[in-house]
Amino acid sequence: MPALRSKVPVSHLRNVAIIAHVDHGKTTLVDQMLYQSGQYREEDLSKLAGGQHGLILDSNDLERERGITIFSKNCSVRYESNDGADFRINLIDTPGHADFGGEVERVLGMASGTLLMVDAYEGPMPQTRFVLQKSLEHGLRPIVVVNKVDRPDARPHEVVDEVFDLLVDLDAPDHVLEFPTLFASAKQGWATLDLKSPSDSLRPLFDTILKYLPAPEGGQNKKPLRMQVTTLDYSDYVGRIAIGRVREGTLRKRETITVINRDGNASNRKITQLLAFEGIDRVEVDEVEAGDLCAIVGLEPIEIGDTVTDPSIPTALPAVTIDEPTLHMTFRVNDGPFSGREGKFLTSRQISERLQRELRSNVALQVGPGPTQEQFRVSGRGLMHLGILIENMRREGFELCVGKPQVIHREISGVRCEPIEQLVIDCPESCQSAVMALIGDRRATVTKISQRTSTGGFIHMEFTIPSRSLMGLRSRMLNATQGQAIMHHTLLGYEPVRGEPTRRAAGVLIANEAGSATAYSLDALYDRGEFFIRPGDQVYEGQVVGEHCRPDDLVINVVRGKKLTNMRAAGKDDNSQVRPVRDMSLEACLEYIEDDELVEVTPNAVRLRKIILLEANRRRAARQAKS
Repeated sequence: MPALRSKVPVSHLRNVAIIAHVDHGKTTLVDQMLYQSGQYREEDLSKLAGGQHGLILDSNDLERERGITIFSKNCSVRYESNDGADFRINLIDTPGHADFGGEVERVLGMASGTLLMVDAYEGPMPQTRFVLQKSLEHGLRPIVVVNKVDRPDARPHEVVDEVFDLLVDLDAPDHVLEFPTLFASAKQGWATLDLKSPSDSLRPLFDTILKYLPAPEGGQNKKPLRMQVTTLDYSDYVGRIAIGRVREGTLRKRETITVINRDGNASNRKITQLLAFEGIDRVEVDEVEAGDLCAIVGLEPIEIGDTVTDPSIPTALPAVTIDEPTLHMTFRVNDGPFSGREGKFLTSRQISERLQRELRSNVALQVGPGPTQEQFRVSGRGLMHLGILIENMRREGFELCVGKPQVIHREISGVRCEPIEQLVIDCPESCQSAVMALIGDRRATVTKISQRTSTGGFIHMEFTIPSRSLMGLRSRMLNATQGQAIMHHTLLGYEPVRGEPTRRAAGVLIANEAGSATAYSLDALYDRGEFFIRPGDQVYEGQVVGEHCRPDDLVINVVRGKKLTNMRAAGKDDNSQVRPVRDMSLEACLEYIEDDELVEVTPNAVRLRKIILLEANRRRAARQAKS
């Protein structure tokens, strides 16, 4: 375990944010930096990672399952330079997916420079552009780390040129365009400034950080105290923990400070515990000077964006600006026939309290009232952003129903505009026609098509496409390309609405009775479409059990059993065959549904259903809508 925290001068301190696209190696690199700093043995890291090797900062279950970073985290690394000086590098691991951009935007203010990681084959991707643009808005200088250069299809020098082109496209200042470049393999734990001069450690990376990234400005600790809360943590023992970077002055344990909230209201609080980062741990300290990161206990109530300041000169820091949500959906109480069988939290009051609790730390989320008291309008940055929230609620024991995701339109200069995204697809050349056929029906515009020269046979395509056209595209893309296409997207901006919205091409199969689905009935209905359920699954009337092979919906009986008689059949007996079904994940269900359907989410199941369960009532509602 790491030793007690040693104090270093401000000039020997670096605050570095690690930014990259999804799965380009941020968290793996942090693991290696912790290990090679000498603070932990490899066995300690494996133990801290829950018995698994690596990815120590991916502490959330969903992060481990999906292999992505969802929540921003802090740690620190000690490093002894070549001349024997002791340095401390505070590392800020940020999410790489644009849906969690709210995490990126609020923590970049703690950094004084960035490590921009780019895959040696994939190059800059949509989320690379997103996080890089945010860091440039904060005036942060990047160090480019071309990771995974040990891949057989790596093209590191082409990737460096692409990063330069991206910076030019983002109007980066001249000093940023002269960025230092390292070539690395985070998995193997080495980095080098020149591929012709191999390395066996990350020392070149540490030395480059110390050389090119600035230390916090000196003399700030003499000014009145000011610190902005950028992250919140929670402990069952001490309550909320406020995390941020001390901009000016010095924080001291047990001193009285003033907290100014977003509305400008000020109140005095007393610090009960002052914590600083040492490795991945937090250690109690007596004071933290300007430029360093810290965690404070005892400031409740406290929110992200609040300013901790000197009571004698209470001055607030500028508010944290967060991009507006692009997508909203309706959360509502589960009123289906199976309600209450699996979940512990069922009522609108419990759902409302959970959403309000999420708002305390999820600054990119917005919650408002829905059409009725049992419904809530929840807005977020994308389908994955809201999908992660729903998945967490499901695992906590909540039951709820969720409506179709809808994009949020804006009025710009009197014109109704919709969010437009940059879509990047890499696929084999043989699949290009299938990809273009899918994209062509969704009002997309081609901006770039090129071939990956190092691998051959792979096509790189870029499009601009309305956000609403991305609904349901991923699953169809994987089916059309036999799972070989790689697809990423990120928000570009708002443009006038591009035509009418696209709708699902196929109808659905709807159960007309409650009971247990039988292999006999599913086998008899095999030619009607593709099923989402298996024999033995419990279904109810109005549940969507499959996709129809035609555009209209079809009501079917999936619980009918085979009639038994005491007569021997003259011919060969009919044996029911178990057909393959389509497994629908939560996000696949959210993409799939239409306006008259819901996703029912419980701790043990995710089901699709019609809003109006009874067939007679659906027909009556359809007649009223026509009249």
